[in-house]
Amino acid sequence: MGPFSTKSIAAILGDYRSGALTPLDVAAWCIEAYRREEPQWHAWECFDETALLRAAALSTARLQVGVAPGPLEGIPVGVKDIFNTMDFPTQMGSPLWRGFTPGNDARAVFNLKRAGAVVPGKTVTAEFAVHSLGKTLNPHAMDVTPGTSSSGSAVAVATGMVPVALGTQTAGSIVRPASFCGVWGCKPSFGLVPRTGMLKTTDSLDSVGYFVSHAADLAAVLDALRVHGRNFPISHAAFTDEVRQSPPRGRPWKVAVVRPHVWEHAPGYARDALDAWCGKLASQPRFEVAEATLPQGMERAHAIHSTIYDRSLAYYFQEEFKRAELISPVMNRLILAGQQVTNEAYEAALDEQVALARGMDVFFGDWDILVTLSTAGHAPVRDQEEAMDSALMWTLAQLAVVSAPAFTSPKRLPFGLQLVARRYNDPLLFAFVRTLVDAGLLPATTHPANPAGAAALTAVAGRAEPPAAA
Repeated sequence: MGPFSTKSIAAILGDYRSGALTPLDVAAWCIEAYRREEPQWHAWECFDETALLRAAALSTARLQVGVAPGPLEGIPVGVKDIFNTMDFPTQMGSPLWRGFTPGNDARAVFNLKRAGAVVPGKTVTAEFAVHSLGKTLNPHAMDVTPGTSSSGSAVAVATGMVPVALGTQTAGSIVRPASFCGVWGCKPSFGLVPRTGMLKTTDSLDSVGYFVSHAADLAAVLDALRVHGRNFPISHAAFTDEVRQSPPRGRPWKVAVVRPHVWEHAPGYARDALDAWCGKLASQPRFEVAEATLPQGMERAHAIHSTIYDRSLAYYFQEEFKRAELISPVMNRLILAGQQVTNEAYEAALDEQVALARGMDVFFGDWDILVTLSTAGHAPVRDQEEAMDSALMWTLAQLAVVSAPAFTSPKRLPFGLQLVARRYNDPLLFAFVRTLVDAGLLPATTHPANPAGAAALTAVAGRAEPPAAA
C-alpha cells in the first residue's frame, strides 16, 4: 500500500518540520500509487498529476519560507465527484452531466484547501450518489461490491493512493464502503460540514464525511472540514463543552451493544465476531458493556427513511427524469416511487425523523457510545443486493458515526464495527476510538488489501473460497 499505510498525517507534518519530507515528496507517493493501483481498481473519475504537482510545489515553497504548515499541509485528498471543484469537472456519475465544469469549489473542498490539502482529482461516485454501481472494484476481491455510493473514495484510500478522501452519506454510503473495503470511515454529526456547492439529494439526511488510512487522522480531518465559531452556536457550545467531550473520569466508558431490527440479516459469522469483540471489551475494567434497547420507533427507521428519500429524489431530479433513458433503472424506480408519496406522508415522515432524533439524544443520556455491526457482513457479489443493515438508522437520527476495519469474514474479506455517539459528540467518539486502538482492540490502520484480488474472479457469497491474503 505504500507510505500512506505507515505514516499518519501527524507523522508527515512532523517530517516537514524536520526537513525529512516535502509536500512534493508526498505528491510523488500519490502519483506512484495511482500509476500502480488505478489500472486495476478504477477508483478515479479524473486524476491530474500536473495539477497535483503544481499545488504541492506551492505548498513546498510556503514551508521553505517559514510558513507554518496547515493541519492538512500537502496532504493529497480525493474528492467524491459530487462536490464542485474549480480544477476538475463535476459529473455526479451521470452522462447527463458529463463535462460539466462548475468553476468553483464546494465549501468542503475550500475548507480542505484552506487547511493546506492538495486535490489530485475526483473519485468515482454512484449515479447521483444513489445506488447504481460504478466502475470501481473492491481491492479485496474483484467480484464483490466496493459499496455505494462513495466507492471510489473508499478504494482510493484502501489501495494507498491517497490517505484521505471525501465521501457523503444519505443512508449508508460511507459506512458500507468503509466496511466492505476495510478502511476507517467517518460520518460526522449532521450539519457539521457545510453542503454548499455540492449535489443535494435529501435535505434532512445528506451528510459530508470521509475515509482515512489511520484512526489517528479522524479528528484532524473533521477539524479541517467542519464549521467553527459562535456563528454556529449549537455545535460550538457542544464542541467547547469539556465535560461533554472528555473521556469519563472516575468511571468506565458506558458502552451500549445494539442488535436492531435488521439483526436477522447478519450471518452467524458476523454476529459471532461482534459478540467476541464485545467480550474482549467487557473483560477490561475501563469499559462497562451491556445490551441496550433502542427508543420506541427506531424499528420504523427504514420505512421513514424510504419515504423521505424517495420523495426528495423525485423533487430534486425532475429535470433529469425528463431524460429517463439516460438514468439508471434503480434511479427511475426511486423517482417513480417518490412521485407517489403525498405531501402529507412526507411531512409526517419528517416529523417522525425529528422524534427519533430526539429519542436517540435521550438514549445517550445513559450511554457514552453505541456499538453494532457496520454492515450485515462482508461485501456481497456485485450483482447481488446488499443486505439490510443499521447504517441509515444513525443517519436518520443525525448522529456521529465511525466505521472501524475491525473484522475479517471466513472468506477473508473485511467488514466493519460501527461506533455511534450522540449528535455533536464527535470529539468524544474519536477519544473512544483512540482508547480502543491504544488497548489493541481496534487496528490503527486499514485492513490490508488482498494482493491476489486482481486475479481473483471468485464469487464469495456462498460459492468458492477466494485466495488467501498474503
